[in-house]
Amino acid sequence: MPGRPSTRTAAASHLSAKPPTQPLNNSRRSIARPTIAIPQEGPTSTLRSQICNVFSDAQKTTAGHRKLVVHLRKIQEHCVCEPPSSRGNTGQEREQFGEDDFNVEFARCVIRLMGVKKSEGVGDRLVRFIAFFLRHASEKVSTSGTDFENTQLLPETPTSRLTTHILSILFQFLTSKEKTVRYRSTQVVAHIINSLDSIDDEYYHLLKTGLLKRLRDKEPMIRVQAVVGLGGLAGNDDEGADGGGNSDGDHGDANEEVSGLLEKLLDVLQNDPSADVRRSLLLNLPLTPNTLPYLLERARDLDPATRRALYSRLLPALGDFRHLSLSMREKLLRWGLRDRDENVRKATANLFRERWIEDCVTPRQPTEDGKSAEVATPNVDGLLELLERIDIVNSGVEEGVAGEVMKEFWAGRPDYRDEVSFIDPFWDNLTPESVFMARTLNDFCRQKDAGKYEAVVDEKMPEVTKLAFFLQRYINNLVEKLQMNHALGESKDEDDTVEQEFIVEQLLYIAKTMDFSDEVGRRKMFALLRETLAITELPDEITKLTIDILRDVCGNDMAGEREFCGVVLEAVAEVHDAIAVCEPTEDIEGESFHSARSELSEITATESKAFHKQADDRTEEVNEAKAIREIMINMKCLHIAQCMLQNVEGTLQQNVHLVTMLNNLVVPAVRSHEAPIRERGLLCLGLCCLLDKNLAEENLTLFLHCFTKGHDALQVTAIHIIADILETHPGLLTSPNTDANVQKSILKIFAKGLKAQHVPEVQSAATTALCKLMLTSVVEDEDLLTQVVICFFDPATRENASVRQALSYFLPVYCHSRRENMERMARVADGIMHAIVDLSEELDEGDEMVGTGMVGNMLVDWTDARKLVVKDKASVSWDEAGKREVKAVNGDIHLVLADNFLRRALDHGCSSEWVYREVYRAKLTAFLGDDRKAVTGVLGKLYITSDSSAEKLQSTKQLVIEAIDNKIAGDAASRTALNKLHQALSKAVDEADKTKKDADGTATPAVEDALTTVEEEGEAAPYHGEIKADSVEDEGISQDHDSVLEELLNDEDDK
Repeated sequence: MPGRPSTRTAAASHLSAKPPTQPLNNSRRSIARPTIAIPQEGPTSTLRSQICNVFSDAQKTTAGHRKLVVHLRKIQEHCVCEPPSSRGNTGQEREQFGEDDFNVEFARCVIRLMGVKKSEGVGDRLVRFIAFFLRHASEKVSTSGTDFENTQLLPETPTSRLTTHILSILFQFLTSKEKTVRYRSTQVVAHIINSLDSIDDEYYHLLKTGLLKRLRDKEPMIRVQAVVGLGGLAGNDDEGADGGGNSDGDHGDANEEVSGLLEKLLDVLQNDPSADVRRSLLLNLPLTPNTLPYLLERARDLDPATRRALYSRLLPALGDFRHLSLSMREKLLRWGLRDRDENVRKATANLFRERWIEDCVTPRQPTEDGKSAEVATPNVDGLLELLERIDIVNSGVEEGVAGEVMKEFWAGRPDYRDEVSFIDPFWDNLTPESVFMARTLNDFCRQKDAGKYEAVVDEKMPEVTKLAFFLQRYINNLVEKLQMNHALGESKDEDDTVEQEFIVEQLLYIAKTMDFSDEVGRRKMFALLRETLAITELPDEITKLTIDILRDVCGNDMAGEREFCGVVLEAVAEVHDAIAVCEPTEDIEGESFHSARSELSEITATESKAFHKQADDRTEEVNEAKAIREIMINMKCLHIAQCMLQNVEGTLQQNVHLVTMLNNLVVPAVRSHEAPIRERGLLCLGLCCLLDKNLAEENLTLFLHCFTKGHDALQVTAIHIIADILETHPGLLTSPNTDANVQKSILKIFAKGLKAQHVPEVQSAATTALCKLMLTSVVEDEDLLTQVVICFFDPATRENASVRQALSYFLPVYCHSRRENMERMARVADGIMHAIVDLSEELDEGDEMVGTGMVGNMLVDWTDARKLVVKDKASVSWDEAGKREVKAVNGDIHLVLADNFLRRALDHGCSSEWVYREVYRAKLTAFLGDDRKAVTGVLGKLYITSDSSAEKLQSTKQLVIEAIDNKIAGDAASRTALNKLHQALSKAVDEADKTKKDADGTATPAVEDALTTVEEEGEAAPYHGEIKADSVEDEGISQDHDSVLEELLNDEDDK
C-alpha cells in the first residue's frame, strides 16, 4: 500500500505546483469529457510492437504474468539505462527509444483498456498485469542499491515517472459520463494504489479527491473499486499517523485528514445500499482499534455473503482472538451460530474449532489467506483455556451460546473426542471448564445421530453410583460455601460460589442422561436427590434439575408418579418446617432484660426510656428479618411445587398428594397478602388447573380478573395461564353449556391485549397466545381475526418485532392449513381492506405503512384454495377400488371474496353519489378513490373455476354487471380488472352449463380446461348493457359492444 512522507517540506510543496497537474485542477472541460482521448497513432515502431505483444499475451491468462513482467522490465531498462553510444550496430543503426517513448506506449495500452466492459475477463487480467508490473519495477528500484534513506522526498525514478504519467491520464477518466470508462479507470487506480509502497503528496490528494467522488457514484461496481483504493490510502496513512511522533502543524493536518477519510469510509460501511460495496470495504479497511468495532458490526449485516466474509476471511486474518473483548467474543459466536444462513453458521463453527482453538494451543503466524499453516495435535489444556476465554460460567447456561458452539466443536474435531478421558482424578478436581467439557461431550455423543457415539461416552463416563458420590461431594461443598457467606453476611467468595453452582448444575445435566436400570445406582441417586431437595439454600436452577432427575428415577408409570409426588411433598414439608426453627431472638431479649435489671439502679428515667426504645428497635429488626425469611422459605416451597407440577401428567383428583398440596400450599399462597407469594401461588394454581377441568372452570374468572386489574407482569402471567387452560380444556370456550359472559370476557381480554401498544410485552404475549388458540380452532371469532390482521399491518406495531414475527408465520399457516380458516378469512377480507384504508388516511406525517395493493395481494394469496395443504372432503374423493383421488380445486372461496368486495364497493360507503356530496367532497374524495382502487384491484387476481358452485358463480356475475353499470371503476386499471373478472365468470358459467348437460354420459372436459384464472386471460373484452349470462359466448363480446362501451367510458372520463 502506498505511503506518503511523514512531513511536507518546501521541496515537496514545490513538487505539488508542477505544471502537469494544473490542467487536472483548472480545466474542467478536459476532465468531464465523456469520450476517451486516444493519442495519435503515429508510425509503427519496434518498441510499440514489443509492448503490444506483451499486453496481448498478458490478457490471455494470468499464468505467464511473471515472465511477461520481467520481459517488459527489460524493455524499460533498455529504453532508460542503455547509453546512446551503444544503441548502434556495425553497418546498421538501430532505432533509438527513450524513457518518454516507453511511457507513451505503455500509457497507450492502458488507455485502450478503458473501454473494456466489466463482463470481459481480459480487462481484469490486464489490470492485474499493470499493477504487477509497477510493483515489480518499484521493488527493483528499491533493491538497486541507491541510498534514499537520508532524503525525505520521494526519489525520482523511471517507475515513479511512469506511474505519475499513467495517473495523470487516468484522472481525466474518473469523471467520464460512460460508466465503463469510470469503472476501468477507478479499478486501475485502486490497483496501482495497492501495489505501490509510496506515492507523492501531490498525487495523493488528487487520488483521494477523485476516489471520494466515485464513492458516491450511482453504479455499485464503481463504488466497489473506489473503496478498494481508499481503503489502501486510509490503511497506510493510519499507520503513519499512529507511528509518527512529529507534532508539527502539517502532521496534525494530515492526521485530521486521515481521520476524516476513515469517517467517510465507515459511514459507507454502515449505510451503503450495495452489499458488494460493504463487503469490499469490510475486507479492505485497516484493522485498527478505531475501525474494529465497525467491522465486527457487519456480523449483523443484511447480506449473508457479507456476514460469511466476516467469519471466513476477516476474523481468521485478525490474529489472536484473545485481543477481542469478552463480550465481543460472545456476541460473535452467538450471532454466527444463530444466523439464518447455513454457510454463516458453518464459517463460525470452523472459526471456533480450527482457528481459536489453535490460538490457545500454540500461537502461530497465519498464512496470506488467513488460514493456519498446520493443525496442531489435540491439547486438552488448550481446549480448557478456550472455554475460559469465552466465559463459560455465564455463556454455558441453558440459553447461552457455549452449548451450541461446543456441539459444533465435537462434531468437527473427532481427534479431540478421542483425546479426552475422564478418569477418577479428573472428577476429583473439577473446574467450570472441565465439567462443561464433560457435559457437552456427553450430550453430543448421546444425541448425535440417534446415539451413534453413545458407546464412546459410556466408556468415558463413570457409572451412576460413582457419579452420585461425586455429585454429593460438590453439593456439600456448595452448601458449606452458601452457609458461610450467609453467616458472615459478606460476598467475598461470591465468584467461587458461582463456580461451585455451575459445577453442580453441569453434573446434574450429566446425571439427567444416565440409565437408571442399575438398582444400586438408582437407589443411591434417589437418596441423594431426596436429601438435596430439602436444602433451602440451594438455588432455584439446581432445585429444578434435581426434581427433573428425580422424576426419571421414580419411573414414568402412574405408581412412579405418585411416589414422585409423595417424595417432593415430604421435601416441601421439611423446607416449610424451617420457618419454625428457633431464631436467636430469645437470647437477645434475655440479654437485654438482664442488662436492664443489672444496671437499673445506675440509670436515670430518661436513660431507661432510651434503652427500652433501643431494645424495641432491635426486636423490630429481628421480626422483620424473620418475616423476610418466612417469605423466602414460602417462595422456595412454591418453586418446588411448581417444578413438580410441570413434571406431572396424571389427573389431579386421582392423586391424593396433589390434592393435599393444592389445599395446604397453593390456595393459602393465592390468598396471601404478600405479592410475590400470591403471584407464585397463582402460577401453581394455573398448573393445577391443567390437571383438572372442574378446577379450571371454577378459577377461570380469577385469572380474568388478574389480567384486568393486575400490573404488566401479572397480565402476561394471566394471559399465559388462560391460553394454556383453553388449549388443554377447549370445551371451556367452545362448549354450548359455557356461560356466555365468561366467553365474552375471554375474547375481550385477547382483544384488549392486541391493542396494548403501550406495553409491548403484554401485546406480544396476547398475540402469541391468540395465534396458538386460532391454529388449534379453539378460538374462531371473526372479529378477533380481523383485529389480528389489522395488527399485522398497523404501523404502531412496527417497533414490536415479536408481534410482527409471530403474525408473519401465523397468517399464512392459519389460512393454508384448513379450508374453514380460509373461508373465514375471505368473509372478513373486505372489512380488513376498509380498515387498512382508514389507517392509511390517519397516518401522521413521516409515518409509513404497507400499501393497500400489497395488502390486497396478500389477502388473495391467503384465500387461494389451490394452496391448501390439508385436503378436505371438497378436494378428495375415493374411487371404486378405494384409491384416493384429488378433485379439481373448488374456487368458492374467491367467489365469496369477490362477492364481499363488490357489495362493499356498491353500497353507500363507496357510491359516487356519496362521494360528490358537497359536505364530504374535499375530505373523502381521496379516501374513496383509494378504497375503490384497493377493492377493484383485488378482483383482477382471483381464481375462478367452473368447479365452483353455480349459484355463487351467477350471483357474483350479477354483482360484476351491476358494478360496471354503476361505473364504480374510476380508472383504467379498475375497469380492466372488472372486465377480466366478468369474462372469467362468463367462461366459468358456460363451462359449468356444458358440464351439466354432458353429465348423462358424454365426454367431460378435462380438468385443465375447466380451470380458469383471471390472471391468465388475455386482454379482457369489455361488458356493455344488461347482457344475460347465457348470451355470453366463449369468444367474448362482439366488436359493436366494444365500441359502444368505449364511448361510454370516454364520456365517464370527461365527466
